[in-house]
Amino acid sequence: MDKLKKVFEELDIRWTDDKQAKYEGYMEEVLRLNESINLTAITDRDEFILKHYVDSVVCADSEEFADAQTIIDVGTGGGFPGVPLAIAFPDKKFVLIDSLNKRIKIVNEICGKLGIKNVKAVHGRAEELGRRGDMRDKFDFCVSRAVANLSTLAEYCLPFVKPGGTFVAYKGPSCREEIEAAENAFEKLGGEVYGVFYNEIEGFDFDHVLIYVEKIKSTPKKYPRKPGTPAKEPL
Repeated sequence: MDKLKKVFEELDIRWTDDKQAKYEGYMEEVLRLNESINLTAITDRDEFILKHYVDSVVCADSEEFADAQTIIDVGTGGGFPGVPLAIAFPDKKFVLIDSLNKRIKIVNEICGKLGIKNVKAVHGRAEELGRRGDMRDKFDFCVSRAVANLSTLAEYCLPFVKPGGTFVAYKGPSCREEIEAAENAFEKLGGEVYGVFYNEIEGFDFDHVLIYVEKIKSTPKKYPRKPGTPAKEPL
């Protein structure tokens, strides 16, 4: 955990023995249960720490995240980036969603076992949950490492974000063309890209860059469209 601790120091995040125990426990549980259900393709512990923990927490180095109290992780899979962020910031509230109920049950079970009390994992498709009155326009900050093009991801994520809030997409370094292709989607959904951040911490190579999108106005009621449509017919 030394590398994760170093990143915490670089980002000015408080490190404690309790946080270390939770990170170690979560990794061990995910790797143990990964034998029966696919939670991660990464099974080497050092690589797990770098690609699931370090990579997840880098978005914390922003005023938008610092000011946020409610965060949603869309397409969380095995709990990333939501759980690593929740362990780092126990005073913030996190909702993690995924369309595969088996994963959601496991995330909730592990968090309960380890005493990670600020995480609630919810089963459902983003297209359906984004229309729920208790979830639409409710979050200060949205993160997603889900594998989808940016136009599709914007339709999944922006309905959850309050006007004035922020959506951050974790994308590969060559994302400029994807951003240009998503301009129409952002315009229709009420979002505006205002920054692309390349994480630079000495001694680390990051898989993702962070695309910051401001929710400048409410998403029209017709979005998100019915399940499956955003992926098949991106805006």
